[in-house]
Amino acid sequence: MSSQTKGQASFSDVEVDPQDLRYQKHTKRIRVVDSARIGLTGFALLCGLTILGTSADTLAVYNTTHLSSDFHLPLWPDRFDLRPTVALVVGSSIVVVLNAVSLLFSKVKVLRNRTSLHTPLSLAAPFIGFIAAMISMIFFYAVNASNSNDTLQSWSCQWGFAGMSMKPHFRTLCDESRTALYLSVVLVPVELAVLTVAGYQMILERKSSSIFPFRKSGSPTPS
Repeated sequence: MSSQTKGQASFSDVEVDPQDLRYQKHTKRIRVVDSARIGLTGFALLCGLTILGTSADTLAVYNTTHLSSDFHLPLWPDRFDLRPTVALVVGSSIVVVLNAVSLLFSKVKVLRNRTSLHTPLSLAAPFIGFIAAMISMIFFYAVNASNSNDTLQSWSCQWGFAGMSMKPHFRTLCDESRTALYLSVVLVPVELAVLTVAGYQMILERKSSSIFPFRKSGSPTPS
């Protein structure tokens, strides 16, 4: 009986600081938001890699199978617009580089602790990625809608029914072009979501540093 009373008394002597509970709750929220940002950034990186791989492959196949007008059986028309495909390659390259660097700064402890670089980068990467994805998508649709010149997608999809035992395999090129285009459309809201989450995380971290100034400076999220 005495030991039980002693245990209850010891437990009642333990006082939980409300400030600590509030800090732990705030830190947990930041960690959840940070995990969401990293997950969305990883998804954006995968989309960018897929767009880059498919669009670059279609461009490489065209370069290796394109014949000059001197040949009597050209596979591609003389008036041909490659700008939409080039735009996807350039835009996806920017997205891949920015998101890869952003993930590197988010996962490597030494880089993450440099908040003067990590915080602006977490906002700049999705913002520039969003602009790059938006421009490449709009440019692709604008040029591809023209009736004057064929593009790589319009021409390959037009002849996709033709069975071929060697390159250029128009059916495959059509599928790759469509995949790159559809993923570029998906990438726009994804980058916007990353930007929104990163902005919310920055607000939470600033609020944390102002409310809990006695805590260790820097990002409260784990490396």
